[in-house]
Amino acid sequence: MARYIGPSTKIARKFGEPIFGFDRVLDKKNYPPGQHGNNKRRKAASEYGVQLREKQKAKYTYGLLERQFASLFKEAARRTGVTGEILLQLLESRLDNTVFRLGIAPTRAAARQLVSHKHILVNGDVVNIPSFTLRPGDVVAVREKSKTLEAITESLRKTNKKFSWLEWDSTNLKGSYVSAPNRDDIPENIQEQLIVELYSK
Repeated sequence: MARYIGPSTKIARKFGEPIFGFDRVLDKKNYPPGQHGNNKRRKAASEYGVQLREKQKAKYTYGLLERQFASLFKEAARRTGVTGEILLQLLESRLDNTVFRLGIAPTRAAARQLVSHKHILVNGDVVNIPSFTLRPGDVVAVREKSKTLEAITESLRKTNKKFSWLEWDSTNLKGSYVSAPNRDDIPENIQEQLIVELYSK
């Protein structure tokens, strides 16, 4: 199963954001990595460079590789509506992302692992495909024998974020994907229009 397994802090410093989750290194080194350190004379990025950077940030944030991301963009472009917004909705509807949003896992990488190891149910059935696309009304739950896993209970204890397109039942450890989110409700700092412009070249 393909996934990014390189240094996460280096990528987070590249974008100046904790895109993989909390990273204390960013507090000390909130500038791009490289032998020249915090060089104020870094060359300004071209228009293409800015667009490419935004696509790369979206890829790393949601944990996709190039081919996966390109396929998702093609699907977004095929649908009726605003392509950039649809792209983000498709990213948000992935099972691993939803497990993360519900607070079952502290990061998307951890959510991906929980899904792959068959700890998650969708509509009562085990689904171990992180890229599985949820539809409105789908129910995501923690498998009965996995409810006492320390990784899950600890993550749920620490989470306090709520999202308008998701509902969570803390008693039964299950949530519902109610609807596709509106762009204004998605908290990620991604300028999706730049991605659309990049693929439109």
